[in-house]
Amino acid sequence: MALLEINDLTVHYGRIQALHGISITVEEGEIVSLIGANGAGKTTTMRAIAGLLGSSGGSITFEGNDITKMKGHTRVAHGISLTPEGRGIFPAMTVVENLDMGAYARKKDPKAYAEDLERVFGLFPRLKERAKQLGGTMSGGEQQMLAIGRALMARPRVLLLDEPSMGLAPQFIRQIFAIIEEVNKQGTTVLLVEQNANQALKRADRAYILETGAITREGTGAELAADPAVKAAYLGAD
Repeated sequence: MALLEINDLTVHYGRIQALHGISITVEEGEIVSLIGANGAGKTTTMRAIAGLLGSSGGSITFEGNDITKMKGHTRVAHGISLTPEGRGIFPAMTVVENLDMGAYARKKDPKAYAEDLERVFGLFPRLKERAKQLGGTMSGGEQQMLAIGRALMARPRVLLLDEPSMGLAPQFIRQIFAIIEEVNKQGTTVLLVEQNANQALKRADRAYILETGAITREGTGAELAADPAVKAAYLGAD
């Protein structure tokens, strides 16, 4: 039984169909990548899994339980946490206040909160250095660290990462992907949406290609990276 399973999922924006019956499985402990061009439906998929968008067909199963109709905040409490495209930090709050928001659903356990805060600061020493700095005054790379750290404060079983390298300088991109690998090694399953296909496939146990709302290819990260059609469409300069 997969930890997270999306079966024949369809999503509409009014009369426009954004997802055409996609199916994705994520096994516990994996990094699974979802790549595709702009407008392919990647963010729609992540928002549907997180409970921020309703579906018009299909199902989402987590730990063997159907969560298709479950509210987004309840999914967080059950172990699904999203780092959204564009980071979505609270610019007028400090680093620590942003991290507090990630732990909102479980903040009543001071010991667990302290443990998770220490974990985030271990992964992102820069955040510890700037604990009292306002989020909106940080660089793009630092804000992305904060967004991932906030999601980890929910202690997720599955971490959803939507375009974590978007708009970042190369040195921050390398750092962010190294941290994603470390988070996974520490036991967190990762579903990654990423336009940087080289980086995404290099780290993926398995991957899916999404085109105009439909899954067109799937396989291991290495298999898709070696596929001539995938190379031609997605694997340009790193």
